[in-house]
Amino acid sequence: MTNPLREQVLRLLALAGDGPAPITQAGDPVLRAVTRPYDGELADDELAALLELMFVTMRAAPGVGLAAPQIGLSVALAVVEDPGLGHPDLAAARERSPLAPRVLVNPAYTAVDDERVGFYEGCLSVEGYTAVVARYRSVHLTGADERGGALDEVLTGWPARIIQHETDHLGGILYLDKAELRSLAASAGWGGHWASEPVPRTSAAELGFRLP
Repeated sequence: MTNPLREQVLRLLALAGDGPAPITQAGDPVLRAVTRPYDGELADDELAALLELMFVTMRAAPGVGLAAPQIGLSVALAVVEDPGLGHPDLAAARERSPLAPRVLVNPAYTAVDDERVGFYEGCLSVEGYTAVVARYRSVHLTGADERGGALDEVLTGWPARIIQHETDHLGGILYLDKAELRSLAASAGWGGHWASEPVPRTSAAELGFRLP
């Protein structure tokens, strides 16, 4: 029996070698497809090599998360890691605590309550832009890790934002689908300026959008 995912993964690993994989960009249909669940199609060493490639690619970009569709694989896998912010005031305002490296297998999230928080986000698959996205402040994450252990926890603040962003990728959703489009800005110009504010109140006032 053929194993298309395994064939695709082995081909990707061979092409990447020791370097990062190419990151798919908006417009590629793989980013708009609902991924199929991961069901053990890879041997343990093959899965480990794929996850290592995903971490290498994420860190090289650099980013704080990477979903499998971002390297062309339509399967429900993602990796996340965030060292946090060195600026205490920004970190406190954004509730951006460090997030240790971890793997998400077939993840899902549900909102803990209706509270949302709006901050600027970017995406490795939408190069050059940033926009404000209102996300749930706290979410309940379920799924599994790379060893098959159950994920069942509540995350709050920026870690919850990362989990939502990456899990959305697995459902064919880009952050722009949920963004305040009036906030959209070039990352290298106004985007960096607006995103430097602990809470984007000035950009909301001057660009004409609402924060939660």
